[in-house]
Amino acid sequence: MDIPDGDLVRLARDGDPAAFRLLVERHLPMARARAARLCPQPDDADDAVQDAFLQAFIALDRLRDPGRFAGWLGGIVANVCRAQRRRAPLTLLGDWPENLHPAAAGNLPSAEDLDRADALGRAVAGLPPGQRQAVTLFYYADQPAGQIAGTPGAAKASLHKARRRLREYITAHRPDLIPATSRRTPMTAVRIAHADPSPGRTPVGLVVLADDAGHRALPVRLPAPDGRAFWRLLARPDDRDQEHPEDDAGQMTGQLLHAAGITVTAVTVTDLGPAVTATRVDIAVPGGTRQVTTRLADGLALAVITGAPLAVDGPVMDRLAEPVTGPDPLSPFRSRQPAPPGPPEHTRFEPRNLAFTDGLHRWQLDGTFLRQVTGSHDQDYSCTTEDGRVILTAAVPGPAGFAFLSQQIEPDDYRGRAVTFRGDLRTADVADRAGLVLRIPRQGRRPAPPDPWHDPENHFAPVTGTRDWTRHEVTAQVPADAISIIFGVFLNGRGQIELRNPQLDPHHPC
Repeated sequence: MDIPDGDLVRLARDGDPAAFRLLVERHLPMARARAARLCPQPDDADDAVQDAFLQAFIALDRLRDPGRFAGWLGGIVANVCRAQRRRAPLTLLGDWPENLHPAAAGNLPSAEDLDRADALGRAVAGLPPGQRQAVTLFYYADQPAGQIAGTPGAAKASLHKARRRLREYITAHRPDLIPATSRRTPMTAVRIAHADPSPGRTPVGLVVLADDAGHRALPVRLPAPDGRAFWRLLARPDDRDQEHPEDDAGQMTGQLLHAAGITVTAVTVTDLGPAVTATRVDIAVPGGTRQVTTRLADGLALAVITGAPLAVDGPVMDRLAEPVTGPDPLSPFRSRQPAPPGPPEHTRFEPRNLAFTDGLHRWQLDGTFLRQVTGSHDQDYSCTTEDGRVILTAAVPGPAGFAFLSQQIEPDDYRGRAVTFRGDLRTADVADRAGLVLRIPRQGRRPAPPDPWHDPENHFAPVTGTRDWTRHEVTAQVPADAISIIFGVFLNGRGQIELRNPQLDPHHPC
């Protein structure tokens, strides 16, 4: 009998890595299907799934009903897909090259070996003819790559595609064949051999972790927004932007850890399940030792700040690393760098999707709840659309900070004029502040006040309590030095606010 989700969640909370891996394996097909349906781009679905599982792992203690893990995870996947314009998830490059030969004890295979071989045989039979031939000749007939295709490169490409298809088949049909992580996983010591925040001028940086002893290299994709602190740490002092005080965050973090008597003893790249990559940080504190699981960018940054040894779990390294034959650890990956993207889509001069017929397209959910130090409050607010209205809800009784759903446009058509943002609002159990907001940021750096409600660039039409549909509006002047117009709806604290029929109207100059 399968172990119920609730029991697996409780075991995972108690530190059992195999329990969470089973949750990943069980719900990965559902998460992938949901992400494929909700992500703006189909190619982003795998990244969204990985980030959703990592967020779920970090926030397991906040799941009030462990038996409802599947529904809770589905909500996280939806929020991650909506937030992809704000933050790209982190993934490792590579395959899952699990050895396809069935293991056998002695000369006689066991029933378990035969079952595994039969499952693999069905998976191989479902491959396209070219990939099936490549797998059969390479793995079962032990033919070298140069003899199974016109060139070794073509053979490797066919095997790469075949392994990916086999992984998807096994994960969906026989996840029990994927070996669970051992409690004592061997590790491979690595160093950061290369780090480029924008290879090919793309928004995704490349970090190469080198296993010098094994002559292997592991490439890591690190999106620039998430890895900003990491890239700043690696920059030469002369290259750092002195206008940003966060450039000194690394030094401050090291000082704080030292003052608190905390020593980072190791940082290890690991996986929480198929396609879910994270870092495991070992720390020594006055009362003993602890392990903290965190995002890949944060773990790598801690390794740089503290000088802690950096390692990769052996199975992860074996699956994803590639051999390095020359002195350049980047050489195996240079040809794979993506081409520079085309020109970005410029912000429109007029509002779009005001009837929410296209979901939340062109709208963005932001707010201070997404900027908490631990990242544990990312799910405190949720946002959905239904019947031409948007619903912004506090997902927990005491959410951190406030949430702001907004759209941003260029101000050129509105300079020197006043604009009014209006819409119908309905609220339920709003404890603090909620309502419409119109923000007109101006050129030049201005220190933001600690209380956004007193920021002169923000203009509000607040509501509170529980109210039926009521028309509200807020007006602001667009000065000549305005850099954008941002409008939307906000919620501070518990409750729910709904918006329908939003409009942004300019006033004709006198």
